Amino acid sequence: MSKSFRSARSPDTYAGAFDSRPERRARRPVPNPDSERRELARRSSAGVDVTLYWHPTLDELIVCVWDERHGDYFEIRPQRYMALDVYHHPYAYADLADEYESEDPRAA
Repeated sequence: MSKSFRSARSPDTYAGAFDSRPERRARRPVPNPDSERRELARRSSAGVDVTLYWHPTLDELIVCVWDERHGDYFEIRPQRYMALDVYHHPYAYADLADEYESEDPRAA
C-alpha cells in the first residue's frame, strides 16, 4: 500500500528568500551585522547565560556572557583554538572581554 503526500504549498507559491520579484526585494530589511551571528552553542546555569556565536562575514567567534544576578554582560572574541575553552570557562578569560552597560543587551 503506497501513500502519496502532497505539499501544503500551491505550485505557484514562492519561497520568500528565493523570490526575485522587485516588490519582494524592496521589502527585505537591511542586514544588521549582529543578526548575521550564528549560534553554535548555548548553556545556562545559576542565572548565567553563555552563548558561542560565529559571525560568517567577519569569520570570527564570539562568546557572549549575560549574568542576570549582577546585571553584567560581556563579549569575548577568542582565537579559534581557544573558543571552546572560553565558552566553558568565560570568567577565566574575562580580562579579554569587551564590557557593556549593566542592562540586558538582549532587550533591544
